[in-house]
Amino acid sequence: MRIIYLILLIIFAFIVVTFSQFNSDPVNLKYYNLFDVVVPTYILIFAALLAGVIFTGFYGVVERFRLNRTISKLNRTIRELRKEIRAHEPPPLVEEPTTQQQDLP
Repeated sequence: MRIIYLILLIIFAFIVVTFSQFNSDPVNLKYYNLFDVVVPTYILIFAALLAGVIFTGFYGVVERFRLNRTISKLNRTIRELRKEIRAHEPPPLVEEPTTQQQDLP
């Protein structure tokens, strides 16, 4: 399994390197008069990809906290319902000792 993982990692690295070589044309980035930057195309694409990964990861963390809160509320409801069920159960029956059990020393 480790060899397959290593082979896939090498293939991915090869794709990234060749992609970078074929897309190294400069791109001008301008935003009003705030900045005027020249960057290679692959840097711009990788930056957009990284921003997407970070945004998705942040959304995943927020979703996990939301789901944990929902799970806590549902567990609390289950505990309350179990308490209510126990409160409405009849008390356990205690058997009175029979005469044979009383005669034993």
